[in-house]
Parts: sequence; C-alpha cells; structure tokens
Amino acid sequence: MSTAAKPRLAVYKFASCDGCQLSLLDCEDELLAVAGAVEIAYFVEARRQTLAGPYDITLVEGSVTTEEEIERIKEVRRQSRFLVAIGACATAGGIQSLRNWIDVNDYVNTVYATPEYIDTLATSKPISDYVEVDFELRGCPISKYQLLELVTSLLIGRLPHLPSHSVCQECKARGTVCVTVAQGIPCLGPVTLGGCWAICPAFNRGCYGCFGPVEDGNPIALGEQFMALGQTGAQVSRAFRGFNGYAPVFRQASEYFEDK
Repeated sequence: MSTAAKPRLAVYKFASCDGCQLSLLDCEDELLAVAGAVEIAYFVEARRQTLAGPYDITLVEGSVTTEEEIERIKEVRRQSRFLVAIGACATAGGIQSLRNWIDVNDYVNTVYATPEYIDTLATSKPISDYVEVDFELRGCPISKYQLLELVTSLLIGRLPHLPSHSVCQECKARGTVCVTVAQGIPCLGPVTLGGCWAICPAFNRGCYGCFGPVEDGNPIALGEQFMALGQTGAQVSRAFRGFNGYAPVFRQASEYFEDK
C-alpha cells in the first residue's frame, strides 16, 4: 500500500444512478469500521473535502458514455493502485447500454426538449473497455456485504471470497420452489451470478439477471426453454437486455433470439 498512515480510498461516479455508492453508505456500522481503517480521500457523495491522488483503492460506479469520460477514466486508472468496477453499469454498460442496439439520436430526440445540447457517445460501455480493471463487483445495485468483503480483502492483502454460483443455488439454499418448473415463469436464475440471495423468485417473480452472467452458463439453452413456455423470440431477446444486457453472453443470446 502507500506510505501514508492509512490506505487511501476513492469513489468515483460515471454514468449511473448512484445506487452502488448508496450501497456503500448503507453499510452504516460496517462503514465506520472501514472508515477507521482507510482515509476516504475522494467520495463526493459522502463528503465535501476531496484529496488528489494517488489512491490505494478506487471504486468506480457507472459506464462510459462521453468522450470526456474516456479521458477521465484513464486518469482515474493512472491514479489508482487497485481499480474496482462496481455495479452493472461499470461492469456491463448498465441499462443505458440499450442505446448500443439503435441510433442513440432516436433516444436523445425523444427524451430531451433541446437535443442539440446533448453531447454523448453512440454507446454505453463498461469501464474495462477502456482501462484495465483489477476487480469487478456485479449487481444492480451491488451487495454491500460483497463490497465490504472486497475492501477488507484488499486492505489485508488476500483475495476476496465472492460468489461464483448461480441464483438457482441460492433458491435451493433458502427453500424456494423453482418458479419456472412450478409456475412456468421465465427466470434468468440458471445463467445469473448469485449474490442477491434470490430475492425475486422468493416473491414468485423470475430473476432479472441483476448480477450478470454466471461463468459457464448456457443462455441459449435457457432461451429455448422460455420459447417452449410460450414466449416469442422478441420476448426472450428483451429478457436478456436488462441491467446487464451488454455483457457478452447476454448480448449474444439477445441477438440470437431477436428475429426468431
């Protein structure tokens, strides 16, 4: 770590809703312990004073959507020993990556009264498309428990213990009956990384894929099952174009089913 008495932590926001930063603030008592172990050098959501880099740990929320943000994330990378992308926007482009499938001007002209003042890229892409990222925390928003595990691990110099299983395993652990098998509800649980403790299926709703694709999942096979349940190709395509729709395997699945 740095030669300072305490490691320096920075939190940056790009194109996002602030939800992942709020997850950090939601840590409450745990945050006080973290604050006692680090110097929070840059976190405009939480404090007025900011300190210039370099930083030992930098958390970045949000996707890259402007030319200015491309240069900004490169500078953040230069100032950071460990750079961590947090949340679906930073790791997969977020819900705003829906623009990546159409002409962004269609959205701009629909949403804004004076679209000529909007200066934006045609795409919304994850941080890793522009700079090297040391760790990623998935979720929309992230789990505060995973965030604490990650920051604590970096502080003490060990690899973090983060989930690698699917949402289905969490349904089994909490005793939730499979909504797809029992009720015919399309659910992304089999191909989605766990970490939410399977909240949606516990309330008789299919998983929306908030934590992104699990490693070695098979979205195409799952989409075929959705169609066997009566969904159209367009409906299946939209199911994969959620918070993590531009994650490679979800993107490929959505495009595969788009015209079926």
